[in-house]
Amino acid sequence: MIKIGGLAFLLMLFLHSCSDVLDKAPDGRISLEEVFKDDEKTAAYLNTCYNYIPAEGKRYYFYMRGPVDWSDEAWDTDAEAEAWITSGLLYNGNVSAGSHFAFNADWANNGAGNGNYWVRMWTGIRKCSVFLDNIDKANVKSEANRSRWKAEAHLLRAYYYMVLLKFFGTGLPIERNAFNYADDFSTTERGSYYDVVQFIIEDCDAALSSPNLPWRISSSAEGFRFTKAVGEAIKSRMSLYAASPLYNEGENHWEEAYQISKQALANLKSNGYQLYDKVNFSSWKDNPDVHLPNDAAKLFNEYFCNNMGFEGNPTDKETIYQTNAGQDWINTEGIGAVMGYKSGSCPSQETVDCFETTDGQPILNLSKPYIDEVTHLQPNFNPANTLYNEQDPYANRDPRFYASIYYNGSKRTCYWIFDETSESAENFPASKGYRTRIIATWSGEPQTGRHPTTRKATRTGYFLRKFLHPNSGQEVVTASHAYAKVMRLGEIYLNLAEAAAEAGHLDEAYDAVNAIRGRVNMPPLPAGLSKEQLILRIRNERRVELAFEAHRYFDVRRWHKPDDDLEKTDRWITAAYITRNANGSYTYARGPVSRERLCYQNKFLKFPIPLNEVNIMLALTGDNWQNPGW
Repeated sequence: MIKIGGLAFLLMLFLHSCSDVLDKAPDGRISLEEVFKDDEKTAAYLNTCYNYIPAEGKRYYFYMRGPVDWSDEAWDTDAEAEAWITSGLLYNGNVSAGSHFAFNADWANNGAGNGNYWVRMWTGIRKCSVFLDNIDKANVKSEANRSRWKAEAHLLRAYYYMVLLKFFGTGLPIERNAFNYADDFSTTERGSYYDVVQFIIEDCDAALSSPNLPWRISSSAEGFRFTKAVGEAIKSRMSLYAASPLYNEGENHWEEAYQISKQALANLKSNGYQLYDKVNFSSWKDNPDVHLPNDAAKLFNEYFCNNMGFEGNPTDKETIYQTNAGQDWINTEGIGAVMGYKSGSCPSQETVDCFETTDGQPILNLSKPYIDEVTHLQPNFNPANTLYNEQDPYANRDPRFYASIYYNGSKRTCYWIFDETSESAENFPASKGYRTRIIATWSGEPQTGRHPTTRKATRTGYFLRKFLHPNSGQEVVTASHAYAKVMRLGEIYLNLAEAAAEAGHLDEAYDAVNAIRGRVNMPPLPAGLSKEQLILRIRNERRVELAFEAHRYFDVRRWHKPDDDLEKTDRWITAAYITRNANGSYTYARGPVSRERLCYQNKFLKFPIPLNEVNIMLALTGDNWQNPGW
């Protein structure tokens, strides 16, 4: 156990101490003792415990996708034009333990809580602990409410610990009960990463034991409240993380992770959760303007472009939790962004390479995808793949590719007001209005072609499609996908597949990953793969299925050992270099997006702990608990 202290941690305690002056209710006018004497005020206090859930999605500062752009999945349009924003700072290596966007309170507010993680999460944890210390004796009219509210507080505390572990990746103090003002903070101890995950699981199990916590929210009046399904999802995710090389401290926790995810999936399925499996909405079904090649692609795209329903029998039975911060204030990503403002997260060539062909063959050799392992300009093609053609690279691909990415030659129908200055044969007649356009991303196309600085152009030769409603575009901002789906059943299947394979339960790993593939009509993985081969295929499946959902950033890190760096994945990001020939054909090549990223060193496996926290702890205890390299 390691001693811990810090300014945010201490302030968190002081602001909720037993002092008559500081011990206030959320409105700042009555004591906490008075709050818990009143049923409605007790409920209101629990509501304030929800205030610290990060919005995720594209609600990071300047409406960008945060971890998606910080990983090898995408290049952020703003990295050059706005180098002082998160991606620019990271790519240029301009972050430190004293100055890091993760600590910026203004960015957290602008991004609906995506930032200032250390202070915000500890504040949320503290409030949940205060609630749990008081709820058993609170004057609550309904015992069913008392049980449910207590369960929600346990889950919220587990969620906030999960966020801290994801970003900071280090041991933390375990707060079962709220600390008091007079406590000796210099002797406060923190558990290991595994210890904290066990505490998270303990909180989730406490919530799951409540007979009054529902499995699904069935009324919009209760929208965004936590459920038992959230508890199962947290347990599955964090047990997987604890078993991973970056965090396991040389111990083998894969069997435990396997058992937890196996039970989580079984419990979720038995309580009505299932993979989204049919095209329902009129804007996709039999609609030629959707411009997707098959029903599997329509299915996948439709799922991400519509909200989960708060009803007893929703169309979407896959989503476990979506955050409540709006995602569609303005369309600041993808082709057709409002007024051509910016294209946002531009998918990398590396991400495109991970989508298989329809016969189930990977494009690249997954054990060594690139001959030049750092710069990625020489792909190491899979010799067993006979469908892939370097000069016709987008034919015969996994349906999820078409549902997730706009590429050169794909189509989009929406309201366009681009300046019609292009000489491209792909441009339709110059006029404003709702019409179809063939996407042109070749170098030199003046509107949407690859360009190093123009914000409405693509950086990589690709635009994001996955979350972009087919009818959204310039001057047409759709609201049907207003929230970020941050937990879904597809992840649980993949968590089980990975843990089962690592633990040696290969048949169950096959079953789990093939369920994901079958949903989009991709063939099952070939039988007879070795354990190592199967793990590579499962990791690639996560990259495809969960693309742009902010998993890749954390996955690629947890798969590294503590002394590794990110040079092979994050140092160089590549783009499609497309030349339009005189006869209208195209020549495809690869090249760097613009420059190397300087956020690949070992220290970037984890966020730094704020420098002022480290300095105060050092003064109190003599211990330095900063993350390595910072």
